Amino acid sequence: MRILLTGGCGFIGSAVIRHLLRSTDHSVVDIDKMTYAASPDALEDAFASPRHTLVRADIADAAAMRAAFATHQPDAVMHLAAETHVDRSIDGPGPFIQTNVVGTYTLLEAAREYWAGLPAGRKERFRFHHVSTDEVFGALQPGDPPFTETTAYDPRSPYSAAKASSDHLVRAWHHTFGLPTMVSNTSNNYGPWQFPEKLIPLVTLNALEGRELPVYGDGSNMRDWIYVEDHAEALVRVLEHGAPGGTYCLSARQPRTNLQVVKAICACLDARLPDPAGPRERLIRFVTDRPGHDFRYEIDPSRSEAALGWKAANDFERGLARTVDWYLAHRSWWEGIRAARYAGQRLGQAAGGKKS
Repeated sequence: MRILLTGGCGFIGSAVIRHLLRSTDHSVVDIDKMTYAASPDALEDAFASPRHTLVRADIADAAAMRAAFATHQPDAVMHLAAETHVDRSIDGPGPFIQTNVVGTYTLLEAAREYWAGLPAGRKERFRFHHVSTDEVFGALQPGDPPFTETTAYDPRSPYSAAKASSDHLVRAWHHTFGLPTMVSNTSNNYGPWQFPEKLIPLVTLNALEGRELPVYGDGSNMRDWIYVEDHAEALVRVLEHGAPGGTYCLSARQPRTNLQVVKAICACLDARLPDPAGPRERLIRFVTDRPGHDFRYEIDPSRSEAALGWKAANDFERGLARTVDWYLAHRSWWEGIRAARYAGQRLGQAAGGKKS
């Protein structure tokens, strides 16, 4: 297939492209606006491949999206482009509405127009896979069963509300117009190339540098974690084997409290690079919780595992060790980001942020 993939220079999108080029015969047209969190370096050897094309464009630009479909004639769409950081959505919701809602609508309309003009065989095989989050389901309390494909939506933040809106648009375009769409919802991602404002890289780098590790509330908020390369494999399985109109909940069954995650990172670093000043848990500081902080997210991926013949290969301990080792080996990448003016303004968020 020739896949039009949005957000390919982002954390999850770049992992999907690396997987596509290394493990399949598909080609990919990478549509990316190149915002602050985009990192072409994360594409690694993709630029040397004739099966990868990068197009700098905004998914909310209707003319650019129509041109992308007309020029590249894709067989499928993987839509990952989104504004994703909860704290940023609280500070300024506007870009989240523009990209996640308006951008998804614009992409859907360009895809529908293109799909309607395809010959019968290609039209039947065309797929539009929209990648979403578990945050659209709201918050779980202790004892509540995990989210599944039938959980009702209950978004709580500007970010999750914008993603929920985009999910509803994608499903509406399937049911109303027949566009063969699929939606996947996933838990928190972590792994190589994640932008340093997110929880695991932020804590890893702060702890490495001996900085304070601020944790929201008492650290009891719980998230379900999946290593990004496992998620990338699952997303491609959804595209290849998913049913139009279907929903796929993807996770690795690895729930942890935020405090457990922070302590695990400290222990991982202490084992590799002991700090003469003592164990890094001494750096943990509890801070005022953020507005509307959801207590718990957790996904039951049983239905998707059975439908896709997929299961995450990495548990949290293995994935975290691989992640910490990657950040230790790629100082030049993250040191440049933290040295920029952006670092002083935004890399002080407390632990408990979001995924992609």
